[in-house]
Amino acid sequence: MLESRENYLEAILMLKQELGQVRSIDIARKLNYSKPSVSRAVGILKKGGYILVDAKGYISLTSEGLKKAESIYERHRTLTSLFVQIAGVPEHVAEEDACRCEHVLSAQTFQGIKMFLNENGIC
Repeated sequence: MLESRENYLEAILMLKQELGQVRSIDIARKLNYSKPSVSRAVGILKKGGYILVDAKGYISLTSEGLKKAESIYERHRTLTSLFVQIAGVPEHVAEEDACRCEHVLSAQTFQGIKMFLNENGIC
């Protein structure tokens, strides 16, 4: 899956947790994207079976979308912890870097990072 699509799914998950309901405008604000860009992405994610959009424009994740969003969000949280607690990076920098890295790490490397953090009581 493309990084941008993963970012949308993660944003939808986070907004659902924060707001309870998610609309395209909420995504546009959170990601600082234009409304047309979000509209296009929503169409792609809907066609791909990752989200549903009801008659009022509220967006929800399908089971497959939720699984993918939770996976990306777990990577984001874990990498942020690694960067802050091990590398001593300020949290805002760690958040930005985690957002970029979460999409390119192999499953094997991510599992190794998780094991290291868990074994050392960090995450």
